[in-house]
Amino acid sequence: MKELYISNVCAWAPGLYDDVENWKAWKEGKMEISAIKESPKLEYTDPLFRRRLSQITKMTVHVIHTLLEKTGADNNSTGTGISKETKINFISLRGEIEREFTINKSLIEDGTILPAGFSLSVFNTPVASATLAFGLKGGYTVIFPSKGNFDSALKNAVAPVLAGTEKQIILVYADEFVPDYYGDKRPEQNIPFAFAAIVSTEPLSNNTSNNNSAEAPACDSSRVLSLDSIYISPVDFLKLIL
Repeated sequence: MKELYISNVCAWAPGLYDDVENWKAWKEGKMEISAIKESPKLEYTDPLFRRRLSQITKMTVHVIHTLLEKTGADNNSTGTGISKETKINFISLRGEIEREFTINKSLIEDGTILPAGFSLSVFNTPVASATLAFGLKGGYTVIFPSKGNFDSALKNAVAPVLAGTEKQIILVYADEFVPDYYGDKRPEQNIPFAFAAIVSTEPLSNNTSNNNSAEAPACDSSRVLSLDSIYISPVDFLKLIL
């Protein structure tokens, strides 16, 4: 089987934020992600754009922004091959789950749905918002795994690289905090976080100027992505690749 590589990992979560030392401590079991509804500020975007965005969308926009900044995607000067034409494959186990609740509640109680609210509740909202914010033109695929099977979603996401139709893709995962009103339907691992990384056919080094910055947690170098392994959860996978 062809070897795949994963590199330039960028992650964000409440309580850990962008601090590389926090993420190292989390990987070692010394810190935890805060199970709260907190989001990155997105100060580099227009206030009108970010005003109504949910936690999952803000986290997705932020990790993609960090990856683009880290790899110099605007001028493709770092040798990573990543540009605004690179395709994005986005995975989420729950999507815009808080907005979905609001939409369903409105439909049941009022018999109507406001178009603006509906447009922000669809599954592709997080990654679509990032493409709009940064003028990305490569297109994206969104993957919702059946029964929360992250392993199958991951293998689906990297299939274009494995098949040779793409030399590299941007892999993105995000899930937000599930509110209390979901009751016993809330997942056992109710952890809000997002990450973005490059999956490629060749090893890539993190040879950017801010590689050691606390604002861009990442691997020191490319890791081999073994598809023979079974990746049970996004948490386990992120700990493996950080």
